[in-house]
Amino acid sequence: MEKPVLVVLAAGMGSRYGGLKQMDSVGSCGQCLIDYSIYDARRAGFETVIFVISKDMEPDFRARVGDRISRGMAVHYAFQQMEDVTESIDIPATRTKPWGTTHAVLAAQELIRGPFAVINADDYYGPEAFRVLYDYLAHHTDRPDCFQYAMVGYHLGKTLSDNGGVTRGVCRLNRDGLLESIVEQQGIEKEGEGGRFTAGEQQSWNHLSGDTLVSMNFWGFQRSFLEEARERFPILLRRAVAHHPENGEVQLPVMVADMLDRGRAQVRVLSSGEKWFGVTYREDKPKVVEALRKKTEAGQYPEDLWG
Repeated sequence: MEKPVLVVLAAGMGSRYGGLKQMDSVGSCGQCLIDYSIYDARRAGFETVIFVISKDMEPDFRARVGDRISRGMAVHYAFQQMEDVTESIDIPATRTKPWGTTHAVLAAQELIRGPFAVINADDYYGPEAFRVLYDYLAHHTDRPDCFQYAMVGYHLGKTLSDNGGVTRGVCRLNRDGLLESIVEQQGIEKEGEGGRFTAGEQQSWNHLSGDTLVSMNFWGFQRSFLEEARERFPILLRRAVAHHPENGEVQLPVMVADMLDRGRAQVRVLSSGEKWFGVTYREDKPKVVEALRKKTEAGQYPEDLWG
């Protein structure tokens, strides 16, 4: 069995952050947030990382991130390009937004031979999350009748920003701890220990408990996911672009929900008691820097992660 590899989605344009946050330094030795996640991944057992980036950011990303991480991991690159979509889709000439995280994962398909984990480059997940997901991928394979995947879930109250709305995959589990449904919800704002959002033209607030389970885009897949996604991505993308020509896309929760609806997969939800943090907005950065400083002082991380 192939060892699990780590796929890092780092091609985002950082529109709310005001720049390429995946390359912004948050550590005292110049580390980016992704350095800490990959350091945790290596301790959990991952030995190979595949960065999905845009082609035009490759020289900077290699120099500022990839070359440093290559001291401790085998590093490969895949490129998410808008023009890779060749299906007959009516695309506005002004569109610049990529096709979503499912498309990003498909960009890496030629480099993936077996089970793989997927994370965002601008999220901190914590060491426990990597341990439980690596253990799952190392000991589970697909059943003949159903694909077997996993997701690390977080409590909503531990994932919200003080500086604006965020997008989260709101999850519902069945009694066996399997994912029953996942809905990508945009614009969730912090409200006390929980969150709130409005949907569509609705003016009233919907409230979510801080204990609501959400996806932070930390997935564990078998290679079967790529085969299924190749077939379903064009169908789901046409639907998305028909409704939203400028920004319609196919995010991973949408692809997973489609597979659940058709009975093609089961997704085991693994819990993490750790507090997530990330840099959705530039104003989030000081808290992230301080949190990582404290973890370093407590001995959780060395000052210079890669020596």
